[in-house]
Amino acid sequence: MKDQIPFNKVIIPHPSIDILEDEGYEVVGGKLKIPLSFNVNGAQMYSRLFIDYLATKEEGSIYLVILSRPRKPLDFTGSGLRDTLLPYLLIYPECSGVLYVNTAARSIQVIKLGRDDGESN
Repeated sequence: MKDQIPFNKVIIPHPSIDILEDEGYEVVGGKLKIPLSFNVNGAQMYSRLFIDYLATKEEGSIYLVILSRPRKPLDFTGSGLRDTLLPYLLIYPECSGVLYVNTAARSIQVIKLGRDDGESN
């Protein structure tokens, strides 16, 4: 996977790293900026996504780490997770999932993309 997901070897210290390490994860990459470009009726528009860290827990696993932000809380509903995290999981489908780290609560949510079997309402 290291060939498919870019790695930033510069890892800036942050309290979230201790939280990840306490849960058995190893931080293996620093902040990534994913530039995006959209063409709308001939006009270019730009944006970017950010991944705070890359972490691993077992051989071959790579998790995208997203830190909670007080001004931009994650809505833990199906549509909230879709709207916020789906772009990351589609750009890097080979990742093992997203680790959402709430530093203030010292918690980690492990989020993996699944498919709906069509049975849910």
